[in-house]
Parts: sequence; structure tokens; C-alpha cells
Amino acid sequence: MILRSLLEAAPDTITRVGLTAIFEDRAHHLVPKEYRRLVATQSWHCVDDYVTWFYWVSHPLMTPDAPGDPPRPAHEEVLENQLTDNDHATDLLSICQQILMLGQDALDICIIEQGGPEVVAIVERMISDAADRIIQLKIMKDDIEVFPNIKNGSTSADPTSLDERRREDLLKENGAELFRVTKAQNFQQYSTEFNGGYTGVIKMSWVIIYIGDEVANAGVTANFHMDYSAVVKEKTLYVSSSILAEKSSFFYKLFSNRMKESKQAHITVRITASEEAPFMELLKFMYNDSLYVTSPPRLMDILMAADKFGVASCMRYCIRILLNIPITLEAALLYLDLPHSVLMTEVVWPLAIAAKKYLVARYKDVIKHQEELMRLPLAGIMALLSSDELQVASEDVLYDFVLMWAQTQYPSLEERREILREKLIPFIRFPYMTFRRLKMIRSCNDFEDEVTSKLVLDALYFKVEGPQQNQMLAAESASTSRFFIERSYKYHPIKVVEFEHPQQQCVVYLDLRREECSNLFPSGQVCSRPFHLGGHGFFLSAHCNMDPQSSYHCFGLCFGMYENDSANFSVDYEFDVRSRPTLDYICKFKGNFIFTGGREAVGFKNFFSAPWTSFMAEDNLYFINDVLYLKVEIIVRNLQD
Repeated sequence: MILRSLLEAAPDTITRVGLTAIFEDRAHHLVPKEYRRLVATQSWHCVDDYVTWFYWVSHPLMTPDAPGDPPRPAHEEVLENQLTDNDHATDLLSICQQILMLGQDALDICIIEQGGPEVVAIVERMISDAADRIIQLKIMKDDIEVFPNIKNGSTSADPTSLDERRREDLLKENGAELFRVTKAQNFQQYSTEFNGGYTGVIKMSWVIIYIGDEVANAGVTANFHMDYSAVVKEKTLYVSSSILAEKSSFFYKLFSNRMKESKQAHITVRITASEEAPFMELLKFMYNDSLYVTSPPRLMDILMAADKFGVASCMRYCIRILLNIPITLEAALLYLDLPHSVLMTEVVWPLAIAAKKYLVARYKDVIKHQEELMRLPLAGIMALLSSDELQVASEDVLYDFVLMWAQTQYPSLEERREILREKLIPFIRFPYMTFRRLKMIRSCNDFEDEVTSKLVLDALYFKVEGPQQNQMLAAESASTSRFFIERSYKYHPIKVVEFEHPQQQCVVYLDLRREECSNLFPSGQVCSRPFHLGGHGFFLSAHCNMDPQSSYHCFGLCFGMYENDSANFSVDYEFDVRSRPTLDYICKFKGNFIFTGGREAVGFKNFFSAPWTSFMAEDNLYFINDVLYLKVEIIVRNLQD
């Protein structure tokens, strides 16, 4: 906006006081030089809604344009923009007053109390007077009877191959934006309310539409066509476009100038019979801003209808009610079974998070509930696997469970491979599996060779990298994948390097964070996942215990047999720890031990020969970036050797 010259603004005759006032008025509108930036010479150089804002702010101070041929006033542009954006908006006060007046007249002449056809006539008149559109509603057969099979393009649908929600996702993936509608409430229902003595303000719970003409894309139309001969019944609806457009982004577009139906007084719409109830409740909400439904399954159906229609306020309302209802296993699985497009809506996230938390809290110990989990559907298994808090011995154990579940739920190899590849593999933390199990994956028939090759390669690459590189890699991918994120395993992950020649030998690396060490006090223990050497199973154990000689708490470390073993054999061992400032591993203890059967162990109760307080001190040379790096070398020898 450019201010007019004072020569144009000033009248032909003016006093000194008036001239001073004109200059003060101009100064009031000028922006100081230090705040001036790029001058906007065209309207499109301004940010959206700037002209509208400037008009509303400055209009009370604007003076009339100078005589002559003035430019187009800015407020005309403002009013036209507002008219375009809000052309669906209508003053609802007059409509509400008219409805109230009709209802009051009916009460005064006692028609409401008598009931009968007169009541129906009054209600119909209320609807027709308040409505500005007529909708011819057609109730169709359910989708399973109407749409062809998507995968093979046949003319009949297999009810076992497509469930309702998956069908909706496939429709969207194929570019088919199919619009549906709900049937109208029978007007006789109003007379029942009136006969019951209802004398308050009349709230109209009208019903409306979801448009349903042919799909625009000709290629899609060939495979997706509405069987118009499948119409079950028809209804004529009188609706108010202003009320619907105010609540629904879909109806706003429908009744504005953005769709061809916007200028039509009569609109034909179609829905399936199974969608009737949820759409009916949705339309009640659009008029009354409330729902009288408390059942989670029905609320979920309304939620999906609200998502399709773009009724954000109803979605928030449903989510709020569902979150206040005590969650059950059935409800949690129902929430997670929402179509992917709905789950990705921000307003629905709290519901999905609550369902996931419930499942994790209930089935955190996977092995303990393994029998029950084998019956859990795919959505529930995916929610569990996405958690970092599962109480499992190791990722190997979780992998075995997932494979067994997939084999039980999907007997067909082709289908099982697809489910594992597309749905479950992204949630398995392969970098934290043992080398032994990674070798077994390479020969597993449940995975394609190209899939297993990449998985094993990524896992091995992660294992050979240092802790800092692993932490960076995990942090970088945390927002999109949990592949490199460590779970809260019962058994702590380790790195094992195994040699078979010239002797059976392995080097085991155990890294403990300062926080993990602190949590060991006063009598805690951390056991590593098992590792194998020479046909024997071993494990490492770090613990806090009482030194028997000095009577203070200290850090201990040992290794032992993972399972009962009757064989007699000898081991050479060496315990090392990395230290500052050289960051090299230094030897703390070394020796030889003979295992004679049973679950025996060898180690040191006071590994650092220091009390616990000294071990956890900030100046402890063995903590490097708050990580304690331990290493144990083991050589298995026969007693004859």
C-alpha cells in the first residue's frame, strides 16, 4: 500500500493547524527507514492474506481517494477474496430462528403432544425450509458384492481375500476416489421423540451423503465400476449445504465452486448398506456436535467415516472418547487395525500409541506369553516388535519367535515370504543377533537370497564398527527405522570373534555404559547372551558384590558354562580392560581352568581391586566416554593336550 502525496490529499484551502494534522497523519502511517525492506510492487509479491490484513488494520484510518481516476480500492479485492473463500458460509441464525419458530408454533397448537402425521409434516417442513439442497440417496449392496476382485480383475469378489479396510486402501492406491453416503433417518423417528413429551429446543439430526459417481480415471473405471443394479433402496434428503460445509472439508469442496456438483440443486449419492450406521452418526455430529455412541467398534467406524469426509472435529471427538475408555486387548487390536492412511493422521497418533503401550505392557515377556502371542494378528505383532522394551533373552530368541509365528499364521511359503519381507523384517534388530544365528539365516528358506544377503551384510558391518560409529548410525536412522537400536535384552549383547585354527579360540567383547554399571549396585548382575566355542556354551557375567576380605562393594567379572555339560575340558583365559590415556587393552588376569561338568564359572569378585565408589568415580581411567570396555580371550583345550 503506497500513501498518497500530501499535495493530493490536502484540500485547496487549509489552515496551518489542518496542514500540521495531515503531516502527523502521514507520519503515523510511514514505516521508519531502518524497518523498510523490499518494496512490494505487485500484489503477488506479498505473503498470503497480507492485503486482507492490511485492509482490516488500516481501514479505520484510511481517507477517501483523491479525485480523478483512482486505482481499484484494495477493500474490493479483500471482499472478493472473502466471498471466494467463504461462499459456502450462510448466516445460520435466520435458519435456526425459523426452525425454532416452527417448533414453537407446533407446541402452541398442541400438534407435538398429539403426534401422528402432523408431526411428520412439521419436521419435513423444518427440513425443507432450512435446506438448500436435495440429495437422492441410493443405498447399495456391500462392497464385497459390488466391486470386482482387485488382484485378478475378475467380476466377482472373494470375501476371504479382501477385508473391508484393506479394500479401501487398495482403492486409494489405484487412484479411485470412491464416494459413499449414508441413508437418511426415517422421519417417523422424530414423532416418537415428540410423543415422548420432548418440549426442548429441537435439534435436527439430518443425514447426508458421500458422493458416488463413476471414477474419473478411465483405466481405473475398467476395473472398478459401481454396479448400479445393486441399489437396495433410495431416499430423498433435504440438507443444508452451509452446515455441512462448515464442518466437513469434503462438503466444503462439494458445495463451493470447486466441483461440478456445486451448482446443482439435486445431487445423486450412493453408499453401501454396511456404512449406513456410522455415516448416520457422523451426520448427527455434524449438526449436533455430539455423539451418543460409547462402543469402541462403533466409534472406530465413525472415526473412519469422519476421516473420509474430512470432519476433523468429529475425529478429535472420537479419539477423546476412546482414550477415556479403559483399553482392552480387543480394543487395542482394533485401533492398530485401522487403515494405514488413517493411522498416519496426526490426530489418530495418540490412539495408536496407547494401543501399542497396552500390548507391550501386557506381553513384554514374549517367551512367557508365547502360546497366547501365537494367536495375535499381524498388527499386534508389528506393534510389539517395534518396542525397545521387550524382555527377551536376546534378539536370537525374538527372531525364532517371529519365524515360528509366521510359519503358523501363513502356511503358504510365498505369502509368508511377503509378510516377512514387507511387514516383519524391518522390526527385527539383526545387528544384535549372534554370528551363529546370522549364518543360519543365510540358509533359511523363509527368506529370499537377496533379502538375507543384505540383512546379514548390514548386520556384520554394524558389528565390526566401533561403538561411537554404531551410536551415530543408530541415531541417524532412529526416526525412520529401529534396525540399529538396541533393545532392553535380558542378556547383554556381546561381540565374538571366533578362530578354529590353529586352536579353538574366541575373543569376546563386552561394553557396559556407566549407567548400566551404576544400576548394578548393590547386588545386581548383567549376563551376556550365550556364545559357543568347541561345542560348549559359555556366557559372561558382570556384577556388584561384597568383597569377602575388605567388606565393601566392588565390581566383579567372570565367565561360565551356559548349560550343564558333562564333558571335561581345559580352558586358557585372559581378562583385559581398555584404559586411558592410550586406549589400549591391558591385561588384568590370566590363567587356566578345568571344567569337570555342571554349570561352573571362573572369574574375579574384585576385578579392579577397588571399592565401588572408586570404580564409579568420574576420574576412573577405565571409563572412556562413559563406557567400560571389557575383553575376555578363551582357548579350549582337551585334557590330553
